[in-house]
This record gives sequence, C-alpha cells and structure tokens, in this order.
Amino acid sequence: MSTPSRISGAARLRRGLAWSAVAVAIVLAAAFLADLVIASRAEHRLARAVLESPAVVYEPEVMLTAFPFLPAAGSGEFGLVHISARGVPIGGCADRGACSADVDARLHDARLGDVWDLTGSTPLAFERLTAETRINSVNLGRLMGIVDLYINTPAPVDKVGGGGPGDGLLERTEGILLSGTVPFPGSPARDGKYPPSASEYSYPKAKVSVSARVAVVDGRVVIEATDFYTGPEEHFADPVPAEFRSHVLKLFSATLPDLPLAWGVPVTSALSRGSDLILLGERSGGTVEARDY
Repeated sequence: MSTPSRISGAARLRRGLAWSAVAVAIVLAAAFLADLVIASRAEHRLARAVLESPAVVYEPEVMLTAFPFLPAAGSGEFGLVHISARGVPIGGCADRGACSADVDARLHDARLGDVWDLTGSTPLAFERLTAETRINSVNLGRLMGIVDLYINTPAPVDKVGGGGPGDGLLERTEGILLSGTVPFPGSPARDGKYPPSASEYSYPKAKVSVSARVAVVDGRVVIEATDFYTGPEEHFADPVPAEFRSHVLKLFSATLPDLPLAWGVPVTSALSRGSDLILLGERSGGTVEARDY
C-alpha cells in the first residue's frame, strides 16, 4: 500500500473517531438537558403542593437533589429536598406594617412517592427534617418597634481580616450589632404619624448602635442588648445622657412573638447571619403533608 493511501486511511479513522466523539457529546448533552427538564417539572409539582398551605403566599422554590434525576424520580427517593417559601406573613408587628419571613425546610433522605402525582395531602417521609426561618432587618425592626433597625454580624475582633469574602456569611449569637433610632424617656413612640427615625420627629431621640445577644427561651426568641457598640465596624453614636443609657439599651431588647418554622418544628436556637436573624429547629424521622407547611 502506498504512503498516500495509508495517510488517507488514518485521516478517515481520525475523522470517524472525531464524529463519534461529537455524537456521544450530543447524546450526553441531550440526556443532561432532558434530566434537568424532568427535574424542573417534578420540582414544580411539589412547589404547587406546598402552595396549598394557607401560610404560603408565593410559589416556593424547590430543589430535589438527585443525579441523574430520572432513576430517583422512579423510586421517589431523594437524598435531600430543599423548600424555600418567601414572604410568609408573620404576626406581632401591630400597626407598623405587614411583617413577613422566609421559611425554609430540608428533608433529608426523603421518600416522596410518585413525584408526578404530588398533591397537598401526599405524605412526605424523611429521616430528618431541618427548618430555618429568616427575618431581615426591616421585618425585625417592625417586630421590635424600631423602624430603621439594622442588624449586622461583625467579624470576631481577634480575627485578622475577618469578614472577608472567604468567610462567607458570618454567624453569631453574641456580639450582634443592632443600629436604629429610638426616643429618649418622655418622648412619644411617634410624633403624629412620624417615628423617631423620621426627620419630622421633633422630640429628643438618638440613633445608636448596640451589641446584643440572642437566645431561645421557652420556644421564643429573646434579644438582649448588652452595651453600646463602639467599633471597629461602622456604627452610630449619637450622644446619650448617662441617665438615659439604661432606658435606650432596653429599647433594643425584646422577646419576639411566636414565629413559624416549617411544619411547626419547634424553635431550638437562634443566631444572626449577615443582616438577618435566623431561627433554627430540627426533628427526627417522620411524615408530613405539603399543605401543612
């Protein structure tokens, strides 16, 4: 066989292998996309089932963890099911505006049954359920009666470079930073329709930052201001007369009303994470229904 013939044969082989690789890649990509579409449809079914709960206002985000998805869908078994319902109404804000929270749940080693026939009454079995409710600064301020309240989680003072991107969202139960505007003794809670944070409020007030700790007592979250904050994080420090300092600190302390966790899981701990207050709870294996979320 001549040299050109051998080269031509080798070239055809290389082209054949290349086209085979392309075909395999296309098949794998198509299978991957099909798996994603199927997973999305199943997640939507569970989201609609959870939306049957009277406490859930908006369709929640749902993630069924399994890859490839189709075999897991056939068995109805998933290593993790994550549900996040945003804007769940909560009480306790009186006339300070509507309050809401984000209510999350994770079902570990979940057994959902037929994922194509999920309804509000479908039993959802699990080995462990972890629940988390997030309350942002605006809603926490309404609960505590401090309209411009802001919660922040400072980095530990002994950690060089703490709070950087590598740390992610910091979490604390003590040394939490709360900032807001509160009235002095003798000043009303409102000046007509204006809260202390408004420029139209004409009575003595102060915008300050305090350090606080958070705990759970008898199932309710207790926030206790421990001292005025002096740094190093950015903070507010309007002058407060010595005789008013104790009064001002108490305004940043509160026992919050009963707040919801998914499926009525009891609150067992609380902490700050970034600019949110986090409530946590957990229960062992059991069964729940989506409509009771």
